Amino acid sequence: MAKNFNYDEVPVVETTGGRLKGFLYEGAYIYRGVPYAYADRFQMPEETSWEGVKDATSYGFVCPLMNQDTPSAELMVPHRYWPQDEHCQNLNIWTKSLDKEAKKPVVVWLHGGGYFAGSSIEQIAYDGYNMCMDGDVVVVSVNHRLNLLGYLDLSPFGEKYKNSGNAGHADMVAALRWIHKNIALFGGDPENVTIFGQSGGGMKVADLMQIPDADGLFHKGMIMSGVGDASTLPICRGDGREIVGALLAELGLGEGDVEKLETVPYYELAKAYTKVSMPIAMKGGYVGGSPLLNDYYLGSPLECGFREHAYQIPLLIGSVFGEFSFLPETYDKTKLSGEEAREIIAKVYGEHTDEMIAAFAKAYPGKYATDLLNVDRVMRQPSKRLAKLHAKGGAGTYLYNFILEFPIQHQKIAWHCSDIPFFFHNTDKVEVCGIQGVSDELEARMFGALMTFARTGRPGHSGLPQWDAVTEEKEPTMIFDRSCEVRDHYDDALYELIDSILPPFNLMEMMKNQDVQH
Repeated sequence: MAKNFNYDEVPVVETTGGRLKGFLYEGAYIYRGVPYAYADRFQMPEETSWEGVKDATSYGFVCPLMNQDTPSAELMVPHRYWPQDEHCQNLNIWTKSLDKEAKKPVVVWLHGGGYFAGSSIEQIAYDGYNMCMDGDVVVVSVNHRLNLLGYLDLSPFGEKYKNSGNAGHADMVAALRWIHKNIALFGGDPENVTIFGQSGGGMKVADLMQIPDADGLFHKGMIMSGVGDASTLPICRGDGREIVGALLAELGLGEGDVEKLETVPYYELAKAYTKVSMPIAMKGGYVGGSPLLNDYYLGSPLECGFREHAYQIPLLIGSVFGEFSFLPETYDKTKLSGEEAREIIAKVYGEHTDEMIAAFAKAYPGKYATDLLNVDRVMRQPSKRLAKLHAKGGAGTYLYNFILEFPIQHQKIAWHCSDIPFFFHNTDKVEVCGIQGVSDELEARMFGALMTFARTGRPGHSGLPQWDAVTEEKEPTMIFDRSCEVRDHYDDALYELIDSILPPFNLMEMMKNQDVQH
């Protein structure tokens, strides 16, 4: 059946930067590649403008990546790849209305990929159409500078590079400022903006709560699998004198030639950076690649504490059962006998195997015993700590854990990114989410939680059990699974036991081992 499309009759929108022409598709006005700022390399973004009517029907450039993407695991996390350019300050909008008085909630998506990769359209599940139409909200997704373009401190070499170590974050603040000034033109309420992101995007949500320049530009935050501690991503301290000096030397330039770094072809620059950064990083020196602690960005909340303003922002925080357990197992857990499962677990837990199996069964009744080996040690514990810390403010802090099993690799437990299609109402776009009798209902519950949160600052709704806020004493967690329930401190004993037996978790070491196995 033909879909309803209209371009010619869609009115031109007059923004602060200039006029925009989008299109109407099945009830949604869609604008792609909208410029929100401009910046020269290593410098702060500035407001941008254009002459005439800009055609906003094509997605804009995404930030160049340090390494070429290699498609893999596309059934689990389907991607799309897009042309790259460092002038990538653009955003995309989906809305049902161009009425300035509509005042619909605005949800702003910050993509994952750490601080070095990804884009606003990288994953198929990032599409904002279903969220806009079924949630009656204005959806915005943002591109910004990444890796050495967004997070390399050149400030010791001149005032023009002040805060270059946070250029990527300054881009996001510029995007939020553009949204604040213009979103009413697209039916949105500039005083009801929720920022949300997954993985690196979730980290960006917490980071923006720590940037005074972003105050008043958003009002709620959702962090999906994006709370890490020092074992995941150490806080950046120091300055860029050593790394930039090494970069100049590698390129055959002197210290007085810093401005020439602005014109070195990106991939030549990236190759040199990759070569010189590793030795400096190995000895604990600053190499960039993540936001720089300074008077602009006041640091990770878990390490530096929340700013007072951050306590006023309702926060929804969650993770998934398996997070970085992407690799298939060498066995079919659904066909193992109890003794066979025990033998597999014993390879990790040895003499502690029986007590571990018992503790896991108590924390996760109904799950296969071998799933114990994939319990997340990256995000869940830091998420719990962040929630408890934020709960001191009383604005509302809510926890979830997504633990669904999928019909791939013998009932694989939820992995990093697997909750995104459910929150976006996009399970129809991700084949592996096709679970008859399960996906539609769970999607409605999870999508409903996000939409209710965007409207009210509280994620609970009639389709879910009662979902109370975290306090300094209580830790109610919404369990998203085939059936949903709220449990309090349910996995504390399990993690305490795991941490008493296994060495401290190291994400970098785990990722290196997975690369070797690939």
